[in-house]
Amino acid sequence: HPQTLVRLQVQSVEKPLYRGTYHCFQSIIKHESAFGLYKGIGSPMMGLTFINALVFGVQGNTIRALGKDTPLNQFLAGSAAGAIQCVICCPMELAKTRMQLQGTGEYNLKSKNYKNSLDCLLKIYQKEGLRGINRGMVSTFLRETPSFGFYFLTYDSLTRYLGCEVEDSYIIPKLLLAGGMSGIVSWLSTYPVDVIKSRLQADGVRGVVRYNGILDCVRKSYCEEGWRVFTRGLTSTLLRAFPVNAATFATVTVFLMYMRSEENLRECETGPAIQQPSSL
Repeated sequence: HPQTLVRLQVQSVEKPLYRGTYHCFQSIIKHESAFGLYKGIGSPMMGLTFINALVFGVQGNTIRALGKDTPLNQFLAGSAAGAIQCVICCPMELAKTRMQLQGTGEYNLKSKNYKNSLDCLLKIYQKEGLRGINRGMVSTFLRETPSFGFYFLTYDSLTRYLGCEVEDSYIIPKLLLAGGMSGIVSWLSTYPVDVIKSRLQADGVRGVVRYNGILDCVRKSYCEEGWRVFTRGLTSTLLRAFPVNAATFATVTVFLMYMRSEENLRECETGPAIQQPSSL
């Protein structure tokens, strides 16, 4: 799904290669084999562990720093986590985008420019410096900051509404539902910005720079393709968002619950228990 998403977002309006998500999926398998679906996978694999650790760590510590576990503080803590992880997320997604477009359609070249994601980042750095590595940083920041705010706010609200308690026999399905819906809400909240971010990071792949910045990209994209351009690839994104975020949130929550129960058990054996935050 990440492969189809990028290609749908940046394909030419004059000569579109794909009619939709399913057609894009079929075309990749037909022309590039099943391995074509995994182009650029090295970049997410390198950064995803660090990103998740950073996001949940910053969010948890920000909530504690704010003092009260309120909906507003959940949003602020999530936004802070989203803003900070842009440092890793932006270069990672730049490499992923360039790798996924390599050797396809209007970006077709006789030889491959990049061997892998790390080689891609190194070559971009050698050619453009730090500015090239951080291409799309502002649009990534504008996407991630509110997106993660809604992400954690939705999860907190749904777990409270569903009554997720440690002793609940249905806690896992409830956590999966809350996590999946959180992923969908977070993507819906800032998806148009993601389209712009992908276009800016793909810009200049063949040496021709079309956009002078975010506003110029928005203006040209809208004038050429209308408002629908800002929803291009949304189906692919939502199909991925539910299972990925359901698994992520459920795993993190269950792990934290287990670790806190172990900690409380040790504290009961050695002395008074320290009060834990009420939020899952």
